[in-house]
Amino acid sequence: MWPVVLDFERPIWEWTPLEGVGPLRFGMGPEQVSAALGGEVLAARRGRLPWTVGRGPRQWCLEEDRFDHTGGSAHYWGDVPTLAAVTVHGRTGPQVAFHGIDLIGRQVSAIDAALLQLAEIDEIGLRLNCAGDLGPDELNMYVRATRAGDAVISEARFCTAGWEEHG
Repeated sequence: MWPVVLDFERPIWEWTPLEGVGPLRFGMGPEQVSAALGGEVLAARRGRLPWTVGRGPRQWCLEEDRFDHTGGSAHYWGDVPTLAAVTVHGRTGPQVAFHGIDLIGRQVSAIDAALLQLAEIDEIGLRLNCAGDLGPDELNMYVRATRAGDAVISEARFCTAGWEEHG
């Protein structure tokens, strides 16, 4: 079963480019992220154990916390993990809009077309990240695709300045 939350059941989050989305602000630590989400317990945590040639493994580095109730993932960077990006999940995440375009839980091609139209009208630039996801230039937001059964719907990743998109 691939649940998809209906539009009227989704909370609405505001996005401030390069600063944060919803209650989350870039630069928060993992405990602050959980507190901002009402103390939600994370559903999964992912990290890595870097290996330095000749020196062996270093300290484990937190990379991502997934919050299923909220419908999003927090992405961290640095030796002391700080929030660098947020993915709002397409099937279950809150709704976020950009210039009147709802970004979450839609047909990806429709959002791409709306962004292209907006680029022509408002003369904003668009950029593709390394995974081929489209977003407005210099705002570090990318519309991504996720499966919902046999369909594909949109989700979005919102990033701080300097965040390198890893796909």
